[in-house]
Amino acid sequence: MTTLLDMINEVSINLSGYTLQQDRATHITADVAATTSTIAAPITLSLASTDSVGKGIIEIDEELFWVDNYDRVGNTATIAPYGRAYLGTTLAAHTAGTKVSISPTFPRFVIKRAINDTISAIGSSIFAAATTTITSNAAVAAFRLPATGDSLNIRNVLAVAYQSIGASKEWIPIRHYRFDGNANTTAFTSGQTLSIYDYIPSGRTIQIIYSTNPVPFSDLATTALTNAQVFETISGLPVSCKDLVILGSIYRLLSNLDPARASMVSPQADETDSKRPYGSSQSLTKQVYALFNQRLNEEIKKQQDKYPIRVHYSL
Repeated sequence: MTTLLDMINEVSINLSGYTLQQDRATHITADVAATTSTIAAPITLSLASTDSVGKGIIEIDEELFWVDNYDRVGNTATIAPYGRAYLGTTLAAHTAGTKVSISPTFPRFVIKRAINDTISAIGSSIFAAATTTITSNAAVAAFRLPATGDSLNIRNVLAVAYQSIGASKEWIPIRHYRFDGNANTTAFTSGQTLSIYDYIPSGRTIQIIYSTNPVPFSDLATTALTNAQVFETISGLPVSCKDLVILGSIYRLLSNLDPARASMVSPQADETDSKRPYGSSQSLTKQVYALFNQRLNEEIKKQQDKYPIRVHYSL
């Protein structure tokens, strides 16, 4: 069972080169309430140490803060009026002892966004497979899909079968059907129907295996609930696709390293650029992207083997 938290941690440790490059960190020594910082009542963070703290971005849990000023003696940092939920992160409460990352190279909310973007992007090449059932009715030819609600978006029907009468419990393939993904929404609220033209006794259970778009992780009430979401359950993809999403997230994030150095003009920056010239990260990005494409092709082949094209007749 792979959770979103597991995937965030794996992307993070891969991007850091297995601890070769570590962000500076400390921790808060007092709880932080989920309130905004204002000019009249600025929020002051109590930190274990301010040795590495300066004006700029810090990260607590998955919220970014902008530090306006700091006190080396009192080990405190004052947050700017615009500094809570910085850069679109979510305002949240934080408990004493929570890690504070100073100028994080890859903020955790950015990693989470890259994971979701990758899940959405690979949906053009591979699909999530799911199953639903309907009950046959001799008086009905077109059945509304899905039977359990209108929240699923079916891309295509992969296979249809019904359970035979008797003790054999055999599932007999249905060869004569038509899937309509743009059905009239007045007559069929989901806008998706399956018309069956084979003779099937009334009252039999019909099983429909269909493909749908992979589903990204959702934002729930708290970060803990969000990060506890299980990859296979939410996305609908097999667990073997986990490393595919990890690789896709890594190459998306690596491609943003060079633009961060593009505007460096100080002597120190020039010295750094002579050792790591602008564009040097792109070779690594290309390598990761090649691995991503290799794994993507492997998953496509695996799906084609598991869900081969089935011959059926359609009007």
